[in-house]
Amino acid sequence: MVSTLQSADEGSATLSLRDNNSVNSNHDSISVDVDTAMRDLLERQDTDRDNLISIDDQGPKHFPLGSYSSDQKSKFDVQGVYQLSNLLQELFLAKQQGLTTTTVKRTQLEEDPVHRLSRLITTAWWDNLTRRLDADGIDRAAPDNLTQRRDADGIERAASGPTKKSFLRIYVPPGAPEQFAYYSAVAKDRPALDLDVQWLPEGEMTADFIKSINSKPGILALDMEAVQLDGQLVTKRMKGAPFIVPGDRFNELYNWDACFCALGMLDNHLPVVKGIIKNFIFEVRHYGKVLNANRSYYLGRSQPPLLTWLALKTFHRTKHEPDALDILRSAILAARKEYHAWWTSTPRLDEESGLSRYRPTGKGSPPECRPIDFAHVFKPYTKKYGMTLEEVSDAYNNGTITEPDLDIFFDHDRAVRESGHDTSNRVEGVCADLATVDLNCLLLQMENDIGSTIEAYFNNSLAITEGFGVPGDKEDAVESSHVWRERAEKRRTLIDKYLWNEEKGIYLDFNTVSKKQSTAESVTCLWPLWCGAATQSQAERLVKQGLPLFECIGGLSSTSESTRGTVTEANPQKQWDYPYGWAPHQVLAWDGLRSYGFDDEADRLSYRWLHMMIETFRNWNGTVVEKYDVTQLERSHYVDAEYGNQGRKFKFAPQEGYVTTCMDEIL
Repeated sequence: MVSTLQSADEGSATLSLRDNNSVNSNHDSISVDVDTAMRDLLERQDTDRDNLISIDDQGPKHFPLGSYSSDQKSKFDVQGVYQLSNLLQELFLAKQQGLTTTTVKRTQLEEDPVHRLSRLITTAWWDNLTRRLDADGIDRAAPDNLTQRRDADGIERAASGPTKKSFLRIYVPPGAPEQFAYYSAVAKDRPALDLDVQWLPEGEMTADFIKSINSKPGILALDMEAVQLDGQLVTKRMKGAPFIVPGDRFNELYNWDACFCALGMLDNHLPVVKGIIKNFIFEVRHYGKVLNANRSYYLGRSQPPLLTWLALKTFHRTKHEPDALDILRSAILAARKEYHAWWTSTPRLDEESGLSRYRPTGKGSPPECRPIDFAHVFKPYTKKYGMTLEEVSDAYNNGTITEPDLDIFFDHDRAVRESGHDTSNRVEGVCADLATVDLNCLLLQMENDIGSTIEAYFNNSLAITEGFGVPGDKEDAVESSHVWRERAEKRRTLIDKYLWNEEKGIYLDFNTVSKKQSTAESVTCLWPLWCGAATQSQAERLVKQGLPLFECIGGLSSTSESTRGTVTEANPQKQWDYPYGWAPHQVLAWDGLRSYGFDDEADRLSYRWLHMMIETFRNWNGTVVEKYDVTQLERSHYVDAEYGNQGRKFKFAPQEGYVTTCMDEIL
């Protein structure tokens, strides 16, 4: 794959760096004044004055880079958008380090874009996106970029931001007294943090309770371990398990975002991957599920379950390490608890079909969203009550007005967000009633993973330990593999019965209320290949009839164009609809196709996605975003639907990228 992309780059006229004259052709590096070079470069090349160099700029596309030394012969021309933007990035990074002069190497500017992107991810971006919830990291990990901070009485304080003081709050579950003591000590020792430490109550996190603390949002505690000093465990010096955040405005541990990031970290950031798994295990023990993210307003919501998948991939890389089997054991126990207590319990389990649905717990509109995000929903009520959008939103959320239709809408909206596909015409207004293809494929994979792991690594007998039990467990309960194989086989049969559409040759979601299949066509119809639910003949029909619905020049779109429909004021463009593509859909489709022998199709699709990413990275100053318009290559990152496109808002040089999209594994 890399060599193919390299050959494409070599054919581009803008990717060569040439010396000003042959006398200086042997110079491989040059010492420059950072401020002078950066000022002159932007003045000549950044014609749209956005502090980036891209194909939108109308500058001369070459720049004579002169030496800081007295030897005026030491200069060379930097040519082409890609190398000019690389120069800007290197100068900016030098300036960030406080350097007044720096040595610019020829190899930095002409570095193959595939190699450069992979190098940036592994040597800088992963580290920039890693967080810990301990004394050394809480001031970076706890600020909430999604909601306004409020003090303990609900009074608003300064909005968070890198240059503004943030009000921090952390909620600790009742089963973690050491952490409560630890954070209380941190708050006392560091009053400048303005850290508010709160207990969560015992028992179930009800919708009413979650709503009651929406005016007092905070981060949720994650896994920690005592530090060893002179062979003794010191709880006052606890260290938080590391985790990864997606980037941009998202500054918390997200469920499936972190899983796909972790794939790219397996080769070079294993301690962080193990930390992610430990944090997920902690969430299941104390919050009952792997959360959408570790914020208080997500206490009633999960996301697509991938814990066993990630745990097994990690175990295969770490099985030589002394704690590998213990982490795997805890992950499987956590997955078992989440399976029973969340995914196959009421109201998520549809008793009649035997399939599961996204049905989180909650009331009101999601606190992480703004009233304007639901303008099309609240607008009819502005006239009814003579209120503004914001006033309608506040009145509905505080119970001043009661509207059953809004209750139903937000029941489905929370389900959309739990599905990870927020938002899409496929699921909007109906998600809580859908037994989706994706969720039931993920649960089938979980069932297979739990069964095979118990058999292969725990001698077909896994004891249920404290913190992982579920109602109905007997004392000294033990799990064996056969019950999980039976569950997997049953779900495979139900997927075939309710989700396979023989006429279309694809899988469709099943509406458990109308008792009919949805007509919406989603690229998740390929996930039965990934989890092994399809027969070989079904796989062949999926490739023949399903794949063309989604394949575009840049990879796979999230839905078919017909499912998106004509974009109008009443049907606005949504970010998980055609023409946009997301990394999770690509990765699981590639793996699924290969598992059924469709290697050529998988190679073609992976090339399309990676080529589009590299073109954007090369032509747009190192830009890497969370989603792409897969129908075109020139401006595929220009996505303005709903929340815009995370990863576009930077100046001079990307510091993080949106690495859920560009896991180093796929490069």
